[in-house]
Amino acid sequence: MARNTCDGCGRTVSVAGGIANLWTFGEDDGSDGTAMTLELADGSEHLLCYPCIEALPDEPTADDVERLEQVDEGSSQLGVQ
Repeated sequence: MARNTCDGCGRTVSVAGGIANLWTFGEDDGSDGTAMTLELADGSEHLLCYPCIEALPDEPTADDVERLEQVDEGSSQLGVQ
């Protein structure tokens, strides 16, 4: 499982996939990862943790991702412009 940082808040995240997760079959063993790469409508691509994904508006842009801030371990929010 690859480790990286969230493009929004900077949390350390893990990304499921690759040969290490080939035989997990969706078991709840922590191998699902803590982030996803999203391709937004404006063509930008971002690796985001789940709290940041939840904080994004319905039609997010790269500017929204730049405004993301970590509040605590379990939540994120959009900062003021």
